Amino acid sequence: MDATQRVRAMLSFVQAADRGSFAAAARMLGISAAAVGKNVAGLEGALGVRLMNRSTRSLQLTTEGQAFLQGAREAIDALDAAIDTVAAQRAEPSGRVRISTSHAFGHRFVMPLLPRLAQQHPALVLEVEFDDRRVDIVRDGFDLAVRGGTLEDSSLVSRHICDLHTVLVASPEYLAQCGNPRRVQDLAQHRLIALRFLNGTTSPWSFSERGTTVERLPTPCALMVSEPLAAVEAAVNGMGIAQVGLHHSWQDLQQGRLHVVLARQHQSGKRSMALQYPHRALVAPRVRVTVDFLMQEWTQTPALHVTLEQLKKLSEI
Repeated sequence: MDATQRVRAMLSFVQAADRGSFAAAARMLGISAAAVGKNVAGLEGALGVRLMNRSTRSLQLTTEGQAFLQGAREAIDALDAAIDTVAAQRAEPSGRVRISTSHAFGHRFVMPLLPRLAQQHPALVLEVEFDDRRVDIVRDGFDLAVRGGTLEDSSLVSRHICDLHTVLVASPEYLAQCGNPRRVQDLAQHRLIALRFLNGTTSPWSFSERGTTVERLPTPCALMVSEPLAAVEAAVNGMGIAQVGLHHSWQDLQQGRLHVVLARQHQSGKRSMALQYPHRALVAPRVRVTVDFLMQEWTQTPALHVTLEQLKKLSEI
């Protein structure tokens, strides 16, 4: 007898005990009296004891039946409570939502949104883990992951957040002191800020040369950092020229703390940022409202949707 059959059998048994006959139980459950009798008989067979003595006029619980009735009532009450709990959560989503995100994107574009999410859904318990490594969402127990790159796992739903472009930037103070590079070769005379990946490799810079894309390492390197926002901060502080994400540097560019250099020669690249979660027929309400809220907010975040045309409007020194 599987779990579903056990539930049906217990419902039939409890209703028959309460109402005194299979016929009355059948009317309550919306099935035939024969089905009620079959369910009870199956339950007795699974337990190996008789729960009811039947006669043409009445049902009489055995000693074992009386003992089992209490446990069966508690099991049915627990099932009803679980159903009521889930139904209540659909009305007001509650529970823990575990989110995995990179350090830079998480600090800049996830954390500022959480106060409003918590205000709209106060029963949510939000847990954010910062990790620049690619996590296994299902194995590691995450509900959502914000990650860059392409979708490789077909078992995940991937919602596009934005395209990611990079730019070469420097502070106006640095450019006033050291000059503005006009050619790629001029970079050899400048202090360059490099970004190192977790695997120890250095992020290359891409340039268009004679119709082809050429990758170059940022040398000579005056500063090596392992976090994208640190590269932005170093450039703002006049430490040199850095390749940074446009979404991370847009505010500094607009407010004049950074200027774009070598815009015509530099290749901005095109990666994407996505929100991913397990592909399930029924997404838990706590996860669904979190996904909907974040996607709506990111749609309205200007820094995530800067076009290359907007970038060209910024004066290149």
